[in-house]
Amino acid sequence: MRFMSTHRAGAVAGISRRRFVQGLSAGGALAGLGAHRFAAGRMPAGGPAPVLAGTQFDLTIGEAPVNFTGRERTATTVNGTLPGPTLRWREGDFVTLRVRNALAAARTSLHWHGILLPANMDGVPGLSFDGIAPGGSYLYRFRVRQAGTYWYHSHSMFQEQAGLYGAIVVDPREPAPFRHDREHVVLLSDWTDLDPAALFRRMKKDSSFDNYYQRTVGDFAADVRRLGWSGALADRKAWGEMRMTPTDLSDVNANTYTYLVNGVTPAGNWTGLCARGEKVLLRFINGSAMTYFDVRIPGLGMTVVAADGQYIHPVTVDEFRIAVAETFDVLVEPSGQEAWTIFAQDSARTGYARGTLALREGLAAPIPPLDPRPILTMDDMGHGGMDHGAMDHSAMDHSGHDMPGMPAMQTHPATEHGNPLVDMQTMSPAPKLDDPGIGLRGNGRNVLTYAAMRSLFDDPDGREPGRELELHLTGHMEKFAWSFNGLRFMDAEPLRLKYGERLRVVLVNDTMMSHPIHLHGLWSDVEDDHGAFHLRKHTVDMPPGTRRGYRVRADALGRWAYHCHLLYHMEAGMMREVRVEE
Repeated sequence: MRFMSTHRAGAVAGISRRRFVQGLSAGGALAGLGAHRFAAGRMPAGGPAPVLAGTQFDLTIGEAPVNFTGRERTATTVNGTLPGPTLRWREGDFVTLRVRNALAAARTSLHWHGILLPANMDGVPGLSFDGIAPGGSYLYRFRVRQAGTYWYHSHSMFQEQAGLYGAIVVDPREPAPFRHDREHVVLLSDWTDLDPAALFRRMKKDSSFDNYYQRTVGDFAADVRRLGWSGALADRKAWGEMRMTPTDLSDVNANTYTYLVNGVTPAGNWTGLCARGEKVLLRFINGSAMTYFDVRIPGLGMTVVAADGQYIHPVTVDEFRIAVAETFDVLVEPSGQEAWTIFAQDSARTGYARGTLALREGLAAPIPPLDPRPILTMDDMGHGGMDHGAMDHSAMDHSGHDMPGMPAMQTHPATEHGNPLVDMQTMSPAPKLDDPGIGLRGNGRNVLTYAAMRSLFDDPDGREPGRELELHLTGHMEKFAWSFNGLRFMDAEPLRLKYGERLRVVLVNDTMMSHPIHLHGLWSDVEDDHGAFHLRKHTVDMPPGTRRGYRVRADALGRWAYHCHLLYHMEAGMMREVRVEE
């Protein structure tokens, strides 16, 4: 049994102090930069990003000081700001982006997330180009073939975590299927004062460092009262044999991170102005490295009109979970008060990003408390809805064969069996498209699901898939090793697609973590429970214990990245190369 250590208990006591320090940092970098720097006309790295519109752009990647926690640190920036400038394009235009690397020693890159373009414009070092050397530059030029809300970020080492990201808004050639009077980008992200490479090394050494909330002796006593001695012991045995804990919901959380809205801390209170009676379009982007956010605006319903830049049938909700790299366009109609809190709590319920929608500057609304911390169950892990309190973990054969009294089990690739980098396999995964997610079920609010979103258009291809490719998302929690089919990026052969083919990709999540999976260069058309076209995405969220299929049209030649968009999972091996060939 794992109980909270003295180190963890002491660390919990330090959380409130850290949040107090963050409270001193009004406006992120504003607290840490002296007035003389503003007198010189220098824009702070943290805070509202400028908007650059048109077809010609000059972007310089460099470094700038920021202060989000009371301590000055160095961020990687675009044109001196964090986030980088919002880029405003128009569908159908050719855009030219001259990107210069002003970093002292490191190569860099920019990837235009979700944008369809030639492979050599995609910005992935080692696949589509060599990266941009210090002092060098790269000319990106491509036609914008879509409209909507997207974003850009570095694809070089951990630069994205250090601040190298920004929003993209593409105005449509034809009128949108909805009306709005005003709009704001709401770019969510996570910041750490640690050097991102040091944070990665820490996770490799102690993957549960941020999990201060491990079950205690008191929790065990409560489980004994609820389940009896045998049930409580069986529960601990099951989780122990998987080398996991049901409280381990995220690898990094607010014990390390400060959460930002448009580069501003919760204390800084980024504010978007509005007027009563207006229809306001909020373009939500999750530009974080590792954080899932659950977003709501108490007092306002939100009508979701686009997902990953693509129009959907409008659906009105109180709350939505936004996975890393996803974007949602949301319409709200302010009325009845003067200010509304944009509240984005992390999925582990350790902290939040916060902004305000208000009739004028200086207003604020109450900030709701964090929701109760969720606890994983064996059903969440795709173990057939078994009573995890009385489960015999030795029955987890992991061989893919049926178990007595259970439905047919999920089969697994041979590369997973006996693999020291795979610590568990799901037995009865399901699509779970109508599941709002762990920690969101039954909370009294109407929560968005994948099932509730449906593209506003029919299947753009129309063909049935000609073949099926099944891939398993695999990992080992204690070793912080992540992979597809138990094979890390460096050990796996490329996935080969024939140009023009239509195929079905089936993902099976064998891990206890959610993974946002992003295929570069091609759309991912999520299927419903019956295998029909349902929802066009560029990033497909895969909660624990899920099996989801989506259609891919291989209509872009070249070498493309395919990976988990949790930055440290990708760096630890959950990435493949996809080659679209004649």
